[in-house]
Amino acid sequence: MHEREAVSPEADVDERRLEGALRPRSLEDFVGQERVREQLSLVLHSAQRRNRAPDHILMSGGPGLGKTTLAMIIAAELGVPLRITSGPAIERSGDLAAVLSTLQEGEVLFLDEIHRMARPAEEMLYVAMEDFRVDVVVGKGPGATAIPLDIAPFTLVGATTRAGMLPAPLRDRFGFTAHMDFYDADELERILYRSAGLLGAPLDPEAAREIAGRSRGTPRIANRLLRRVRDYAEVRGDGDLTLHNARAALDLYEVDALGLDRLDRAILDVLMRRFRGGPVGLSTLAVSVGEEAETVEEVAEPFLVRSGFLARTPRGRVATPQAWEHMGLTPPPDAAFGAGRVEDAADTGAA
Repeated sequence: MHEREAVSPEADVDERRLEGALRPRSLEDFVGQERVREQLSLVLHSAQRRNRAPDHILMSGGPGLGKTTLAMIIAAELGVPLRITSGPAIERSGDLAAVLSTLQEGEVLFLDEIHRMARPAEEMLYVAMEDFRVDVVVGKGPGATAIPLDIAPFTLVGATTRAGMLPAPLRDRFGFTAHMDFYDADELERILYRSAGLLGAPLDPEAAREIAGRSRGTPRIANRLLRRVRDYAEVRGDGDLTLHNARAALDLYEVDALGLDRLDRAILDVLMRRFRGGPVGLSTLAVSVGEEAETVEEVAEPFLVRSGFLARTPRGRVATPQAWEHMGLTPPPDAAFGAGRVEDAADTGAA
């Protein structure tokens, strides 16, 4: 595994299969997101008492926080089938019509990355969510005819990592919106104990605390690091998930005590040593660490900003005093800390 993958919140197909064995099956077993769980419980139980499908549900938040797991739990709590698809898979309105027309009454449709759905399909979804109907267009040009097709009442569970990209008419059609927050260390420890039990690998409390502290507040990363520690303990250690083996494994994968990996530290190091703390434009910063600008902006930067190591200003990226301290460097007297000169006037990249 590349060191970047160790703390990436995204998951590939193989990892999603592994995650399936560790997913909680009910709201009671789901750790964290207490407010969301309580609100969701009321929505589901109220719908069951009225013998009706619940309102459509939108879940927003970063990857790896449990949106897919909650969608599966919603279907399980309701005792109905779950259909899973994603925004990028819905390229045309006909693709969406094909999915919706085969839904059973009360079925839950989970639409991941809903913000990436094609616009024609999005407009069809408005009517489907509100009136449980889709208009199928037959023919082309002036002779085209729209045939209304009734669909079974269903519950849409949409998930997005970028709620701001959803158009207002779509957001307004969701009866309940849940925002998924990052997890604190205690919640991650509880998740780790549960996962370790399912993996048949007893976890020492000190090791659990160490892994949780390096997991960037994300259960997916915590479970991934737990598997890496288990692998290290089995191959190079004594087989026990101890603090010593946890630290040795995480150091091997270049995940430091606060969860920063090689790319995170490279960004901070370049920003401080080469650009004296900034401000510096995104593209310049990305070229300096040998990565695409999109990778820096969407993969590394959110955690660095959330952790207080990086500031995004109108004039570019700036290293914070906390970043200088963490990297063991002394800021120059003219360090910007949020304002100052721009290294590349044509490339502020602060958007």
